[in-house]
Amino acid sequence: MHKHTLKTVPLIAAGIAAMLALSGCSAGSIEPSAGAKQVKGGTVSYGHQQEPACVFGGWIEQAYLSYQVLDNLVSLDENHEIVPWLAETWQASDDQLTWTFTLKEGVSFTDGTPVNAEAIAYNFDYWAAGGNSTAAVWLGGYYESAEALDELTVRVNLAKPYPLFAENLTQAYFGIQSKQALETRTDEENCAAPIGSGAFTVGKWNRGENIILHRNEDYTSPPANARHEGAAYVEKVDWKFISDATTRVSALRAGEADAIYDVPAIEWAGIGEQGYDQLKYVTPGRPQQISFNTAKGIFTDENLRKAFVYSLDRESIVDTIGKGVIPYEGNGAVSQTTPGYSEKAADAYSFDLDKANELLDAAGWTDRDDEGYRVKDGETLDVQFPYSGGTIINADGASILQGVQQQAKAAGFKVDLIPIPPSAAASGKYSGVDGYDISVGYWTSVNAGIQYINWRQNLPESPNNWNSAFYNDPALENLIVQANSAVDLDEQNALYAEAQEYIADRALSVGLYDRLSTLAVNPHLKDVWQESSQGGPVFHDAYFVE
Repeated sequence: MHKHTLKTVPLIAAGIAAMLALSGCSAGSIEPSAGAKQVKGGTVSYGHQQEPACVFGGWIEQAYLSYQVLDNLVSLDENHEIVPWLAETWQASDDQLTWTFTLKEGVSFTDGTPVNAEAIAYNFDYWAAGGNSTAAVWLGGYYESAEALDELTVRVNLAKPYPLFAENLTQAYFGIQSKQALETRTDEENCAAPIGSGAFTVGKWNRGENIILHRNEDYTSPPANARHEGAAYVEKVDWKFISDATTRVSALRAGEADAIYDVPAIEWAGIGEQGYDQLKYVTPGRPQQISFNTAKGIFTDENLRKAFVYSLDRESIVDTIGKGVIPYEGNGAVSQTTPGYSEKAADAYSFDLDKANELLDAAGWTDRDDEGYRVKDGETLDVQFPYSGGTIINADGASILQGVQQQAKAAGFKVDLIPIPPSAAASGKYSGVDGYDISVGYWTSVNAGIQYINWRQNLPESPNNWNSAFYNDPALENLIVQANSAVDLDEQNALYAEAQEYIADRALSVGLYDRLSTLAVNPHLKDVWQESSQGGPVFHDAYFVE
């Protein structure tokens, strides 16, 4: 029943009915019987929306996969507490410059080599050198070195105090790989099938279709917040790539998928009413937000940035498209589930078309063309707005951006929405200072320290290509660095909030909606859960019942 193979063509109604019969499930009766018992083994058929280039890497889609294969030093539980994983204990020095981790005994990578302090230190150097791009930017400016003090004790030396260091290590970008594998295998081999100590190993990857994950029979190192010890209950996870949201939902309803990711907002209520288990995680970190190009073009003018924001009823757009599932987010710096969140920054702007028009008139954009777009000195008030459709922005997100385009027209902005295919996004075609007037995107994080990555200055001696507003401001950077270094939580959060309000006051970035990680699961599959640092699915504890 649980080893279906999903066809790559869209499902049609007759096919759905046939597969419901074959699966032994029906749209009207999917609940397991009373007193259902656990089934040993089985294969989880899981429908994911995007296929990454590698299993391990700096994109969240890779992090979701690598979490199944690689263990971290520490994990984050549902109470936002750091708990043991490969490290049993850890501590920071009084000056917060030295972190010492003591490892569990007897843990091995799946190539048979030990998970020891030497391997951990090697991974830190590997990340910092660019082995994982996102891990590298989290460590940038802080990491100096790592050293094995003995077989199970590793010391990490930092250049600046960083009380949130261990918390950041709960993200799957910091999954630990075999030192031997990193040294002896090719980059391509480690990309396609990294060697870790995790609950699963990577089997066959059928590009464009699926990856088969096999149970690690010798697994001994689940995190403290796992739901059971030892090896996974299921034998395999068939991690399918199904880019079309309608096809994913159809596969779930047909019994061709036991669980799916990224449920469209319009389908959410119906999925719940039909008895499927639903999991929703509002991702902390940077939300889906608009960043203005402050270095070149019309939005170098702060008043034009504010006029654009005032022209939008962002909440109504999100509520209409999001059907009460997608949370509106006014804060452009961090999402509402992020520790240190500022309500003041979130509430800085509301819809005010009169104010938008006043600001545009004052800036000299007083004429309009036949289509209603503002004109000044013969130039149209044109806004180049590229976005990564199907990757960074899903179908619901694309509809929200269309709402932005329509509403901004009332004030006279001509918004040119430009969907970017993955190939163009990877090439960086629209990423430079000449690439856009507005950008949109998110960055997951476990805390408001994400502002250090998004707003640190981009200087020749310390480049930062993740400052999408191209806004170099030492005062803002200093606020964020102070927050990163603050040991007292109240002081830390106050400084993070001050930075968010600084960003809002200057209309450098404004929020649209919070990025979601959603799952729908057939109730015959139990104990699928979402890990708390990024909301990815966890299959180590999952099992079938009948």
